[in-house]
Amino acid sequence: MHPDLPIGIFDSGVGGLTVYRALHEKLPDEHFVYLGDTARVPYGTKSLATVERYAVENARFLAAHGIKLLVVACNTASALALPAIRENVRVPVVGVIEPGARAAVAKVTERDRSSVGVIATEATVKSGAYRRAIKSLAASVEVIERACPLFVALAEEGWAETDVAHAVAAEYLQDLQNNRVGALVLGCTHYPILRRVIQETVGADVQLIDSGEATAASVAELLEREGLKRTSGREEDSLHSDAPPRRLCDDLDHFYVTDAAERFARVAERFLGSAPSVLEAVEVWGHDELHAKK
Repeated sequence: MHPDLPIGIFDSGVGGLTVYRALHEKLPDEHFVYLGDTARVPYGTKSLATVERYAVENARFLAAHGIKLLVVACNTASALALPAIRENVRVPVVGVIEPGARAAVAKVTERDRSSVGVIATEATVKSGAYRRAIKSLAASVEVIERACPLFVALAEEGWAETDVAHAVAAEYLQDLQNNRVGALVLGCTHYPILRRVIQETVGADVQLIDSGEATAASVAELLEREGLKRTSGREEDSLHSDAPPRRLCDDLDHFYVTDAAERFARVAERFLGSAPSVLEAVEVWGHDELHAKK
């Protein structure tokens, strides 16, 4: 694999854009190909077999575009389908759960605390994936999990700073305030959009762990270790040496969705400050067959 190949990212919808943003900020010289499976969202209500099938289809779609590494931004797919994905693509695969767990354990160890909080969707909480990952790293750490499903709608509707968001956060996070958690994992890709209201609710003493940021750090380490990191100064960069730093969603990054491209663009602008320059609607089925929508 050549270092100049792009990094692939897939999510069940728009939430994975927060992971894209974290990767873009950590690795500004990299190019990205993003797939949002908006036609089949949410994954959390689907069976294990269905999530695996969707995840493998998405992974094969991105692998066909010549990526050097795949990031599974979806927490549900990371919890349920990583083994199946790794069996079906020949590139390194990074999920969001293990990096988030490692960052949380490191933070509570550093602060001499005994509890980690995890907020996520109902499916991710029920999977127990974060609990297992944290316990495998530090068996003595207490893990307190809460499902916060309404946070997704609040993020997508642009209500992250409203009184409604504060009221919902207070209801969801009341128990965590009383358990003196040292770190709180934002275990859904939408939740960083509500970071401010979550921090205000749990208090400044609780360290928030953005799984997207933790994943970006893990990807950077992997690229460096495997000699796959793209560096500036290559041919196309030398032609634009005086150009400003790359912006999010510019024409060097390609975005695909399986439905509702216009809505995806609106939410992307809400999440990232700009809509994708290159956005295409596609259908993916039969594991590795691809057809562009007419």
